[in-house]
Amino acid sequence: MTGRFYDEWQIGDRIEHPVRRTVTETDNLLFSAMTHNPQPLHIDAEAAKASEFGQILVNGTFTFALMVGLSVGETTLGTLVANLGYDQLMMPKPVFLGDTLRATTEVTALKDSRSRPDAGIVTFTHELHNQRGEIVCRCLRSALLKRRP
Repeated sequence: MTGRFYDEWQIGDRIEHPVRRTVTETDNLLFSAMTHNPQPLHIDAEAAKASEFGQILVNGTFTFALMVGLSVGETTLGTLVANLGYDQLMMPKPVFLGDTLRATTEVTALKDSRSRPDAGIVTFTHELHNQRGEIVCRCLRSALLKRRP
């Protein structure tokens, strides 16, 4: 399934995204290095072991980016004009190396664009769940989507 056009969405539409992803040490280390994040909890096994978590924590911005990425195929692929914003980002549970993550999406608002009659704004609530079903990340994403031609 590819992304949907603005006029194909309804408030309450819900998607359980089919792709799951197990987070590896390489994912976490490369993302932390690429974003110049030297937080020892992400890259230093000994420092992380001495923390209250007792192990390396996955970089939160990686977790967020993965959640959005897992949602793209069924939400905005091929129909996106622009992402307008991300709001109410929260990470209620930590993510650890080896966790397998899956995303869900619900449409929580629709708004016609006043400046672009060929597009509209969809607000998605994205959630990322670990293998135990715990929510590890949640946010609202406002996306400007094309209308069906």
